[in-house]
Amino acid sequence: MPLLSERIREHVKEVFKTLPSPIKLVLFTQEFECEFCADTRQLVEELSQLSDKVKLEVYDFVSDVDKVEKYEVDKIPAIVVEGEKDYGIRFYGLPGGYEFNSLLHAIKIVSSKDSGLSQDSRNMLKSLTKPVHIQVFVTLTCPYCPMAVETAHKLALESDLVRADMIDATEFPHLANKYQVFAVPKVVINDKISFEGALPELSFIRHVLRA
Repeated sequence: MPLLSERIREHVKEVFKTLPSPIKLVLFTQEFECEFCADTRQLVEELSQLSDKVKLEVYDFVSDVDKVEKYEVDKIPAIVVEGEKDYGIRFYGLPGGYEFNSLLHAIKIVSSKDSGLSQDSRNMLKSLTKPVHIQVFVTLTCPYCPMAVETAHKLALESDLVRADMIDATEFPHLANKYQVFAVPKVVINDKISFEGALPELSFIRHVLRA
C-alpha cells in the first residue's frame, strides 16, 4: 500500500517539475532491528518514482561501511539529500507528518543550489572558521519544527563548515534523553549551545556563531 496519497503524489510531481538540476537521495537502512527503516525506504522509493531528476541510492548500515564512513552516518534510518556535492543535509528518522515538507524543502534548495538566506545571513556565515554540527530535534506532529529544520538545512547548504541533522526525538529516545529534549523543536549546536523554538534566521545564526 502506498504511503503517499494520490493527492500528495500530484502535489510532489508539480514541485519536482520545477527542480532545476538533479538530486540524489542516499538512504541508509538495515533489514532487521530498525522500526522505521521499511517505511522510510518506501517513502524515498515512492518519491524517486515521481521525477527523473530524483535518484535513489540505498546502502546497508552494517555492510556498506565505506559509504557509512563517507557520509558520516551514525544512526538509521538516515537520508542524505545530495546535489552536485554533499552539503551536509541529513534526516534521521522517517520524515513524515510535518517533516515531509522539510524533506521537499531540502530537495528544492539542493537542486537549486540556493539557500534562500538573506545577504546579512550569508555574510555572517562567512565568519565561520570551525566546523558546526546542528541537531534539530523534532516530532512529526509539531507544526513549528519544520521552520527550525529548514533554517538549519539552509545554513548547511550555504556553508561547507555546517552539517545539519533533523532528528525525530521519538525514534531516538536515547538522544532525546541525552540532550534533555522536553519540548520541540530543540536545536543543539556542537553539543555546546542549545535553544528551543523556531527562531528567526538571524537569531538562529547568532547562536551558531556563539558555538
